[in-house]
Amino acid sequence: MSRNVGTIARGIRTPIVKENDDIVEIVVDSVIKAVKSDNITLHDKDVIGITESLVARAQGNYCSTKDIATDINNKFESDIGLVFPILSRNRFSIILKGIIESGKKVTLLLSYPSDEVGNHLMSLDDLDNLKINPYDKVMDEKEYRELFGEMVTHNFTGIDYVKLYKDIGGENIDIIFANDPRVILNYSKDVICCDIHSRFRTKRLLEEAGARKVLTLTDIMNEPIENSGYNPEYGVLGSNLASKDELKLFPRDGMKYVSEIKTRLDEYSGKNIEVMIYGDGAFKDPVGKIWELADPVVSPAFTEGLKGIPNEIKIKYIADTELENVYGEDAVNLIKQKIYAKDQDLLGRAESLGTTPRQITDLIGSLCDLMSGSGDKGTPVILVQGYFDNFASE
Repeated sequence: MSRNVGTIARGIRTPIVKENDDIVEIVVDSVIKAVKSDNITLHDKDVIGITESLVARAQGNYCSTKDIATDINNKFESDIGLVFPILSRNRFSIILKGIIESGKKVTLLLSYPSDEVGNHLMSLDDLDNLKINPYDKVMDEKEYRELFGEMVTHNFTGIDYVKLYKDIGGENIDIIFANDPRVILNYSKDVICCDIHSRFRTKRLLEEAGARKVLTLTDIMNEPIENSGYNPEYGVLGSNLASKDELKLFPRDGMKYVSEIKTRLDEYSGKNIEVMIYGDGAFKDPVGKIWELADPVVSPAFTEGLKGIPNEIKIKYIADTELENVYGEDAVNLIKQKIYAKDQDLLGRAESLGTTPRQITDLIGSLCDLMSGSGDKGTPVILVQGYFDNFASE
């Protein structure tokens, strides 16, 4: 019988997870309960996605602003320049608080009109009207206020991020605005690159321009301070505010968790279940223009079967170019035959035009992030079925 349903994603409710909870047991038990209660049949290549915050909370991967201050003082001797942080209450603000607690003078360089993930300080129309070229103009906070106003709020959060960061730093922080990271060297020779996906280029430009010491946020809290949490690969990148003085870091040792969960669910179902940990998806809000990608990667850990990119033909392309006089079941059968006969690598081929050459984990992770949300849905585990099926699957 032909199937009438393709990919399905379901949010799986779990108990409230606390530090030192057995996250493997909780995820496996929650999935099994959902499968039984809703009469779900598991299949080969079903995917279980677990939000990164659930894993980090269970493993107690937290650090305090005091820990950050200690790490900063261990790694820097004098004043610091901070370059290109994102505008965020729950991401960068608590990191900044820890850096300020080190007692060092900070010069904060903000990119404009927006940060790396699309949070705007002003609009491009504002810049056009004021005849400002953002590629060569450097502003201090005084000029910024004179040009754009004493209260410039984000259209989603209602927060004036410049004021927020200034209030955190007080007399110990100066804020400037530029889009060339090398501008910071006029204020400090020691720099932390606070950007996420562009950090490698930013660091290279600063080093080539003669900076004395350049670190990125991956170098902060990449080792424990006494008994604190840490992340050896990402440091404080991917972290989130846990309290006014504490950060929840991106989870570490993720492969251990996904491997154990896969083993348990494979044994339960008799199927080949894939498992991944996911963070921010990769999509852009068309109104706020924000990219939901403040984590360093969409998925820090996933099982072997989730490697690679999709290898798909574009049904719309085939329908437009090869089915001019073919209708009904004949059209369906022709499409199925094209799918059966497709090459193993369609990258760059005409029949794949318009498909998305992204990592499978980025695509499924984005789906999981949209499903679970960041509020009160209470479904930090997602079951995705049929993702690897196609129009010819029965």
